[in-house]
Amino acid sequence: MRVNIILENTELKGERVYLTEKNRRNNPDRLELKKYSPKLRKVCVFKEVK
Repeated sequence: MRVNIILENTELKGERVYLTEKNRRNNPDRLELKKYSPKLRKVCVFKEVK
């Protein structure tokens, strides 16, 4: 039931640096995590993209 997802930066569109997994049964909605952005050199919010 685990699926691979891509995380995209919300502040800088087009920056897709992180790959992760999630369980669709436990988390059906879109994932939102704070991660480090190497381009902006600060911590930003990354959202799940399909």
